[in-house]
Amino acid sequence: MGKENSRRVIPLHHNRERVKQIAYPGRDSWLGQQRDKREHTMKKALIASTALVLTAGIAAADVTISGYGRTGVLYQEGGVRGPIDTNGDAPGGLVDASDAIVQSRLRMNIDATTSTDQGVDFGGRIRIQWDQGDDETTVAPGYVYVTASGLTVEIGNSNTAYDSAALLYNSEIGVYSRSFGNSRGDFFAYNTDGYPTLANVVDGAIDRRSDYMGVMVKYAVAGVNLRASVIDPDQVYDLPTDTSEKEYSVSADYVWNDSVTLSAAYVKNGAGIDDNDQYFVGAEYAFNDKTDIGLLYIDNGEVLGDDSDLGKTITLYGSYEVAPLTTINGYVANNSADSNESDNAFGIGGAYDLGGAMLAGSVQRGYDENITADMGVQFNF
Repeated sequence: MGKENSRRVIPLHHNRERVKQIAYPGRDSWLGQQRDKREHTMKKALIASTALVLTAGIAAADVTISGYGRTGVLYQEGGVRGPIDTNGDAPGGLVDASDAIVQSRLRMNIDATTSTDQGVDFGGRIRIQWDQGDDETTVAPGYVYVTASGLTVEIGNSNTAYDSAALLYNSEIGVYSRSFGNSRGDFFAYNTDGYPTLANVVDGAIDRRSDYMGVMVKYAVAGVNLRASVIDPDQVYDLPTDTSEKEYSVSADYVWNDSVTLSAAYVKNGAGIDDNDQYFVGAEYAFNDKTDIGLLYIDNGEVLGDDSDLGKTITLYGSYEVAPLTTINGYVANNSADSNESDNAFGIGGAYDLGGAMLAGSVQRGYDENITADMGVQFNF
C-alpha cells in the first residue's frame, strides 16, 4: 500500500471506547512527583542501555580511513594531451594542449573489518578519489573479503594476481609515480574510477561493465606470497565482443632475509582480450630500506585489433640514499615494440622526506623520445 493511500485509512482502535486521560501531576502532588521520578529514571536507563549497545557495536568493528594527497607541476614535451579540433576542417580550428599543467589527486580508502570469536576476519573496502581534470569525485566499486590463517579471499572489485605482483612497479619515480619501465600491456586491476567500459553490441554506446566480477585468493607464509585471480568481465551475459574473455592470473614472490626479493607473474587473456597472455619476472636486492637495485623482465602481450605486439621490456632500476632524508632513484628500460621511435627510455628522480610528507620530482625520456618531468609534494594519512 502506498504512503498516500495509507494516510486515509482509519486504524481499528479509533472505534474503541476512549480511555479517560490522566492529568499531568501538579507540583504539590506527591504521587505525581514519584511517578515523574520513576519515569525519568527509566528514561535515563533506557538511553544509557541504548548508548551501550551502539558503542558495543562500534567497538566490535574497525573502520579506518587512509590514503594520500598530492599536488605538483607536470611537464610533457609536445603537450600533456593531443590537440583538439574546435572548428571542424576550418583553418585555425586545431588547438594544441599545454606543455605544463598543475596536477593534483586526493585518495581516501575506507576499510571496515570485524572479527569472529573463531579468529576469522571479515571486511570490505571502497575508495573515494578525485583527480585534477575529473568531472566529479568518483567512488570505486567495493569489494568484500575474508581472512583466516594467512588465507584471504577478495570478491567484487577485487585486486588481481598479476597487478599485485611484487616489484612490478618498483621502477616508478617522481611525485606521480611514473616509469616507462612499467608494463605496457592491458590487464585487469583494482578499478579506482569505476568498472571498465565496453561498446554495447546493440547500439554501440559505451557502457560500464556493471556485471564485472572479480575473485582473488592470496596466501602468505614465511616470506612467501601466493596469489590467484579470475575476472569475469560480465557474469550475467556472454557478450560477443573482443574484450569479454575471462582473465586468469597467478603470481608469487619470496623475500629472503629482508634483502632479496624474487617475483613472477602470469596473466591469460589480459583485460578480457583473447590470447593476450603476458608474464613477468623480477629480482631486487635491498642494501637497506632506502638503497636497492633491481632487474625486471616483462612480456607485454598484444594490441587489441592489431597484429603487432607491445614488445618485451627489460628494466634496470635502483635507489640510493645520498644524505639523511634524501634519496635519488632512476631506471633504464629497453622495449622491443615496432612502434617505438627509440627502444630505450630512462629517468632520474629524487625525494626528500618531510616526515608524513615528501617532496619529489623526476625527469624522464620515453620511447617517443619526448621529455616529461614533474615536481610536487605528497602527504599520506
